[in-house]
Amino acid sequence: MYLSILHGLRYCGDLPSTRCVHPVTRSLWSGALPGISWGALYAILAYGSWGLLPIYWKLFSTVPAVEVLSHRIVWSAVLLIGVLCLQGRQAEFRQLWQPQRVGALLLTASLLAFNWGLYIYGVNTDRIVETSLGYFINPLVNVLFGFLFLKERLHLGQRVAVLLAGLGVGYFVWQLGTIPWIALGLAFSFAFYGLLRKVVPAAPLTGLAVETALITPVALAILGYGAVTQTGHWGESGQLNVLFIGCGVITSLPLLWFNNAAKRLRLSTLGFFQYAAPSLQLLLGVFLYQEPFTRTHSITFGLIWIALLLYSVTSWRRHKTVA
Repeated sequence: MYLSILHGLRYCGDLPSTRCVHPVTRSLWSGALPGISWGALYAILAYGSWGLLPIYWKLFSTVPAVEVLSHRIVWSAVLLIGVLCLQGRQAEFRQLWQPQRVGALLLTASLLAFNWGLYIYGVNTDRIVETSLGYFINPLVNVLFGFLFLKERLHLGQRVAVLLAGLGVGYFVWQLGTIPWIALGLAFSFAFYGLLRKVVPAAPLTGLAVETALITPVALAILGYGAVTQTGHWGESGQLNVLFIGCGVITSLPLLWFNNAAKRLRLSTLGFFQYAAPSLQLLLGVFLYQEPFTRTHSITFGLIWIALLLYSVTSWRRHKTVA
């Protein structure tokens, strides 16, 4: 089964070609969805998958987050390297193992592992609503980091948006007396990850393959310790083993879809899709898993949604004016 998935993925990659879908699937979709552009379809698949990830992580409710994270790292590395080999991109993969690049990628890999692990922990401790808050905040943290570290100028709409987001988080802390550390941890770790990835000129797929390969030894050590002490869950059942292996698939497929969406859509258009993932997460948390959503949550999310709307509209208008 795993090899058949790899065979299907050999059509995917960073190249802007409709060959990234199996020919039979492409012909079926072209007839069934004539009014949807390929770019929009890939974006829906990518962000829809990320938004529905909590359902998958909930299947590991009895497994420690560190163990799930370790399997995600190992099987993602296996799948991503397999895809690169099938695409004949081994040379591109080897080029990233230069000392100056490996150091930067090891740092980004550590940030990514922290982000992945924190997200799994948040989902499986019934805090999906808070994880969605983190990914709503993330675009505004990116704007703030651009101003602080890249000396990018903020227009008035961006300044007000960042201020509103800060007010939303501040109101949450004031009302509930606790810092939404999972939300802030997710937002800031992913923003730092994106900032540092600008240092290394690498395609997303290749870069992620190297990142997961770099931290695979640590993940294997954790899994090995669990096997020796009999505290690990690998081998408990065939179903659980398949779910562990599937961690690589659900990590890699959305990335492949996102890469193809980014090649086909304008950045401003793709930006609107990014809110689909945390929106789905929020809906899952509130309606499927019955997590609390109080008046304080409503005001906090409301301020951040207004900030995102203001940021998106003003950015779109400025982009349209320049174009």
